[in-house]
Amino acid sequence: MITYYLRRIITSEYLALALRIYIGYFFIYASVSKIPYPAQFAEAIANYRLLPFSVLNLGAVILPWIELVSGLFLIIGFKSRASVVVIGLLLIMFDVMILINMFWGAPITCGCYDTVGEPIGWKKISENALMLLFTFQIYRYNRLMLFSKWGVMVGAKKRVASPVTQ
Repeated sequence: MITYYLRRIITSEYLALALRIYIGYFFIYASVSKIPYPAQFAEAIANYRLLPFSVLNLGAVILPWIELVSGLFLIIGFKSRASVVVIGLLLIMFDVMILINMFWGAPITCGCYDTVGEPIGWKKISENALMLLFTFQIYRYNRLMLFSKWGVMVGAKKRVASPVTQ
């Protein structure tokens, strides 16, 4: 009985909507502090010592905008699957970069929100892993689509236009 209700909650399109809003807001919040200060964000990226200097500035300018657009698209429900795939790949990339620097013993901050940030560690890895699980749920069970051919749709089934009789 409990597993039935738990399964219904986990597979709920309303949970997917709530997670879409949460993750979308999270990525918008993270991007808003980086967009006005690309030089400081480039320094945070450089601290990871994983990217060549030739791509640091371009990455510091483009990455926050990708986060912002993906977060907005998730919240409004436009191209949700594509947005959640992009965010999932970003989360994997962030975790790999943090794990490598933890292995090296680098005493750096994550650069997630601003120039100060929190130090990298298992807490940040677990937060990203939890959000990655959220992206799997959104990808699999998101059925509330705002923009579709026929307007707002609820559910996975699409309406078929019937021929107009005169």
